[in-house]
Amino acid sequence: MPAPLPPFTNETATKKVRLAEDGWNSRDPQRVSLVYTPDSQWRNRAEFVTGRAEIVAFLTRKWAKELDYRLIKELWAFTDNRIAVRFAYEWHDDSSNWFRSYGNENWEFDAEGLMQRRFACINDLPIKESDRKFHWPLGRRPDDHPGLSDLGL
Repeated sequence: MPAPLPPFTNETATKKVRLAEDGWNSRDPQRVSLVYTPDSQWRNRAEFVTGRAEIVAFLTRKWAKELDYRLIKELWAFTDNRIAVRFAYEWHDDSSNWFRSYGNENWEFDAEGLMQRRFACINDLPIKESDRKFHWPLGRRPDDHPGLSDLGL
């Protein structure tokens, strides 16, 4: 059972956001899928995904395209069982074109703390490699690495 559970406080919502960031930075579709309900519903850009098997397939495709993916999430707002986040991630394609993708997500959790609904809006900005701001070894963002607000994003 993923912790923390709803109803959220500022502290538990912030922790939930960081755990989600850490999971996505693992780039392990199977691991990430386990924090969603078996019938979780997503809208990611213009794509609709339902259930863990589709989540794994979606993330496998995503991370095959979005190379050297590094993500930062930040809590925006929360209520009893819902959290809103803003995020940015940097990645490059197989032609070494770099992007920073900006977005917002709205999350809804069940009583067990599993995400049952995820709605994401994302925009991609081409950047030069020299304009990258996310410099850490692949995997979890170090605790001392600046967050979005600290980076002026």
